[in-house]
Amino acid sequence: MGAAVTAGGLSATAGRFRVVAGSVLAGVAVAVAWSFEFADRTVGGNVADALLGYDAAGSVIAGSAAGALFAFVSGLAATFTACNIAAFAAVAPLLGEGRSTGRRVAVLLRPLGWLAVGMLAVSATYGAVGVLLGERLPQLSMATTAAGMPVRLVQSTVVFGVVGAVLVWLGLAALGVVADPLAGVRRRFRSVDAVVLGGLIGAFLVGRPFGLFFKLFRYAADRSDPLYGAAVFALQSLGNVVVLALVFVVLVVAGRGRLVRWLQHDPERVARLTGAALLVAGGFTFVYWVVRVPAVFGYGWFPTLPWH
Repeated sequence: MGAAVTAGGLSATAGRFRVVAGSVLAGVAVAVAWSFEFADRTVGGNVADALLGYDAAGSVIAGSAAGALFAFVSGLAATFTACNIAAFAAVAPLLGEGRSTGRRVAVLLRPLGWLAVGMLAVSATYGAVGVLLGERLPQLSMATTAAGMPVRLVQSTVVFGVVGAVLVWLGLAALGVVADPLAGVRRRFRSVDAVVLGGLIGAFLVGRPFGLFFKLFRYAADRSDPLYGAAVFALQSLGNVVVLALVFVVLVVAGRGRLVRWLQHDPERVARLTGAALLVAGGFTFVYWVVRVPAVFGYGWFPTLPWH
């Protein structure tokens, strides 16, 4: 009996480490294959132009209302950029928290609500502070390092390096490989994971080099109004998660909640899906921003592909 239990424990441990290795390798592979030209310019730029009805990059933001619309649309356009794609890792833990729903739509939306709380707290705060600091922030600077790397990309490297490392740690914690820093809080507040992941998504703005966001940030900083900065940064973040929210709702509602019930029937399924999603996202984010981007400017080495 004891031998059987030990064998089962070893098998489970081996399974977790296979998930870790496979997920991290997948994240690295995505970082190698990623084309920022396609994601930022072809997809992001064309989506923004189509929704706004004008050249988003080349036109002037004409007033506060136009700026608010620009903020939301450019956030939506940034959905599949390297500075936002990791947000989709939040779908897995949200599924673990979600519930199938018939008449009670609020029960379905609760995880998304807590995600928004964490996200907006960070993005709105940064919007207000960023407007006050203006060009004292590296993110708004036009300066470069001796090797020609824009200092705003240095800020991106630092911010997304931290975000990627946190995502990796949370993924390992979900799989039981390392201590779970949220375990104590989760016992008292079940939605802490959604709030924390929302905060990380909000922090994407702190490192975002996306051209349309840079344009929005400069416009908000020129107005010197921290309330306006908070508002448009909040709208930018909301635009970032529209597709994520739709994916979550479809997955929960599809099959009348059978997917959620199947996942929650076995906590190990939720743990593995959550851990894998966070590790892929964290591995990609860390490797892309900390290794690949600096290598473009001669800081280290990273493999290149024909479409890079």
